[in-house]
Amino acid sequence: MARKYGGKFSPDSSDAQGPDQTDAVLYRGAQVDPAGARANLMFLPAALVLFTSLMSGAAGLALGVASAGVLALSAWMLRNGLRAEAAYNARKVARSPGIPRKLFSSVLAGAGIAIAAYKAEPGVVAPVIFGVVTTALHVFSFGIDPMKNKGMEGVDQFQTDRVARAVDKAEAYLKEMWDAVTRAGDRQAENRVERFQVSVREMLRTIENDPRDLTGARKYLTVYLMGAKDATVKFADVYARSRDAKAREDYFGLLSDLEQNFNAKTRALLSDDSADLEIEIEVLRDRLEREGIRPANPNG
Repeated sequence: MARKYGGKFSPDSSDAQGPDQTDAVLYRGAQVDPAGARANLMFLPAALVLFTSLMSGAAGLALGVASAGVLALSAWMLRNGLRAEAAYNARKVARSPGIPRKLFSSVLAGAGIAIAAYKAEPGVVAPVIFGVVTTALHVFSFGIDPMKNKGMEGVDQFQTDRVARAVDKAEAYLKEMWDAVTRAGDRQAENRVERFQVSVREMLRTIENDPRDLTGARKYLTVYLMGAKDATVKFADVYARSRDAKAREDYFGLLSDLEQNFNAKTRALLSDDSADLEIEIEVLRDRLEREGIRPANPNG
């Protein structure tokens, strides 16, 4: 997500963690809007078709409005499809998008151009040709949506689905937090929420690497994260009205406590994974020795 500039010499820089360290944490968790400028440019054809139809008479205007509406819907679907695809690619365990938005966007783009072509040249051949070519070019430019679930080898489907649902729910809480804190209009609060979200997403990636960790982390992804979201909503409502420095200080303190707990739990999950690996190695080593095979000494 985009973030306003803030650093060592910014008047809103936080001394709680140190400006350089804070910027490093935020950079590590920085996200760029996957839709980007090229997706937003897809709204331009809708505007052009509508503008050129204003002086085309009643029938021409009706066709122009219809074409512009379909093209605008196509651009909107494309933008959301690119964001859904980016979220899918960022996770190791994910379900394919329920709605193939990019594919629908391609079809709608072709339909919108076909309507515009019919306005200029009534008939069947020209609109079909323009529509098919537009759809093909759209698919070539933006691709299609992920069509299958993405999981881990050796993990059953039930476990994969549990993790995917838990991550989806956690990401929804994080989005609600961000939407709420932006209403407060305070850059330092936005930075503080971003830093907390980095810690949460590190836990999510850890769980995706080993779905067995979900049981131990479930309370963090439900009770604690929902509490953080509710606190952010309340803080944003209060601070947007009163600019209460005490409310902001209390909110930052809550986020610091939560962040420390999330980081500690993530380290514990990683330590458990290391311990499990050492146990598996020892079991394998014992098995090889029983079979009369002496494992090589890794230390030489």
